[in-house]
Amino acid sequence: MIKAFNRWSTEGIKVQDRGLINYVTLEPRIVPKTGARFIGNRFHKSKIFIIERLINKVMIPGHKSGKHFRTSGHMTGKASTAYKIVEDALTKIEQQTKENPIAVFIRALENAAPREEIITIEYGGARYPKAVECAPQRRVDIALRYFTQGSFQKSFNSKKSIVDCLADEILNASRLSQNSLSISKKLEIERQADASR
Repeated sequence: MIKAFNRWSTEGIKVQDRGLINYVTLEPRIVPKTGARFIGNRFHKSKIFIIERLINKVMIPGHKSGKHFRTSGHMTGKASTAYKIVEDALTKIEQQTKENPIAVFIRALENAAPREEIITIEYGGARYPKAVECAPQRRVDIALRYFTQGSFQKSFNSKKSIVDCLADEILNASRLSQNSLSISKKLEIERQADASR
């Protein structure tokens, strides 16, 4: 039987959030790297192993605010570096929780995926915020983006390594702690959406 990274089984792990079941793939890979084979196919990224999608986000995490206020440092899109970061972070999670780290990650992903967001409607020259439901594939994308951005922001200019920060981000999200950027952002977005109904 194939195990993720040849170490962790995904057997018995289930996505509890019904909206995300079809968009989170738990088919394990020893080396999760398809090399953007399906890049042009709509919705195909949902069929890729979810840990590989996290690795892809770690490769190109972006930066905070428009003027490159805080970047990802020396992450230059090298797949082997991102692979090692994610594997080490999962090992750290396993050491701390004594649980299957992929199960912890899935729990964190479900907790961090926002259900609502805000769009701006222009009506007669004035702009109004309007709450809309978030599409399931976008919910997964946003949660993964906040995981990587939050961990890179915490490791930037600090003694903590990116591995420790990513492990902490996932653990905090799985516990619904507001120390996680993804959880605090989700609550903020949903609060704003609630106010602009």
